[in-house]
Amino acid sequence: MVTKSREGQLVETFVTLADTLVVGYDVVDLLHTLVETCATLFEASAVGIILTAGDDTDLEVVASTNECSRLIEILQLRAGNGPCVECYTTGRPVAIPNLEVLSPDWTRFRAGAIELGFKSMHSVPLRLRSTTIGSLNLFWDRLGGLGADDLRTVQALADTATIGILQERAIRESDVARAQLQHALSSRVLIEQAKGVVAFTHTVNMDEAFALLRQHARSNGLPLNDVAERIVNRSLSL
Repeated sequence: MVTKSREGQLVETFVTLADTLVVGYDVVDLLHTLVETCATLFEASAVGIILTAGDDTDLEVVASTNECSRLIEILQLRAGNGPCVECYTTGRPVAIPNLEVLSPDWTRFRAGAIELGFKSMHSVPLRLRSTTIGSLNLFWDRLGGLGADDLRTVQALADTATIGILQERAIRESDVARAQLQHALSSRVLIEQAKGVVAFTHTVNMDEAFALLRQHARSNGLPLNDVAERIVNRSLSL
């Protein structure tokens, strides 16, 4: 089997993200494609995305490669601070090449991240011009994080994904943008519930449960949200 080059994977990802500029794409699947690709291309131990549906709504974790990245992002959201939140608030990347050396204000985040085995991380904003809707967050079990070239690439991926989420129509019509983002957030709740059901019925962990959900959605050409809803209301069993 021929393995795709790093450049080939990157081109394929940009093509996938560009496809979101057409009507009918699955926002949730797009975000999961983004985190999984970043984990592979930049050899990250975990990748996650936090997102808001609007200026007056809270941040939520909407995509993650595993439970570790989801937990560390939730920890920051509950504390109201941390590099992922800071990245969203300022609209600027936040680099932490060594988690042992960190702002005193982020003590809770630091303790949680180190406990999970992370040693460095990098957050980049999901932004379009002056609008920031969340952050893309990469974690490593080694020191260092991203180099300058890789940082530009990750930011380009994040920017392209943001364009796909918002679109020109959504930029002009805030209600449409809010509806799209709220759909992603609401979908995440359903997916978490469905993961719990599948994990229980199949005796697997949460990451394996999500893989089963996504595989079924893709194999049958169904939106991930629809599959999750049917699992939760017991009209579908995998």
